[in-house]
Amino acid sequence: MTKKAQAPAVQNGNADPNTLQLHKDPAQTDAAQIAAMALGSVAANAMTARTFAKGTFGTLDVTECVLTLKKRVDTTHGGDLKHAESTLTAQAATLDAIFNEMARRAALNMGEYMDATERYMRLALKAQGQCRATLETLAAIKNPPVIFAKQANIVHGPQQVNNDGFPNSTRTRAGARKKQTTPDELLEGPQHGSTDMDDRAATTPARGHTTVEALEPIHRPRKPRRKGGGSA
Repeated sequence: MTKKAQAPAVQNGNADPNTLQLHKDPAQTDAAQIAAMALGSVAANAMTARTFAKGTFGTLDVTECVLTLKKRVDTTHGGDLKHAESTLTAQAATLDAIFNEMARRAALNMGEYMDATERYMRLALKAQGQCRATLETLAAIKNPPVIFAKQANIVHGPQQVNNDGFPNSTRTRAGARKKQTTPDELLEGPQHGSTDMDDRAATTPARGHTTVEALEPIHRPRKPRRKGGGSA
């Protein structure tokens, strides 16, 4: 059945409950106003809730359903969560009733019809789990959790965080500070005036174009003559 925004039809002196009545918005065309209502979340959910409630409450007026749900949404936007708390509390009670009924049926089939017992018990435990989750959600609404951040450093660019108050240092077991060597220091070597390395191990760079001096002549003794009758 298509719902159209139009002047209320009259049936037995009353407006048609299946016709959605809209107040004319001068800033919008009729087509745009109807599309906004149809694609909005309030009217669609009101239609769904009205359909499911028909079996219990009969045919509800569609316009009143939309207006009632719209008021609840506006109340939630204003920060009032009383309706949400009421809904969760009522649903938790209903889920608890379902759990007890399914558990009762499981107990009646215990010992004879184990298949039926298992099915009823599964339904009972599902209802129990949903009831617990509903109550947890209600508790979170009533008492929102508080998050304590130990440390948060939000800056742009490089930063240095010193939790102990001493930069580039670590504490030993005795409480003394020990300097940490950074990768840059390892590459650069000892700085000017540093005593980290032995001065005796320092080498002096050689000067270029060194002069090579000639060695003095070496006076070696003559070879002794061989003994014998041969001539030299």
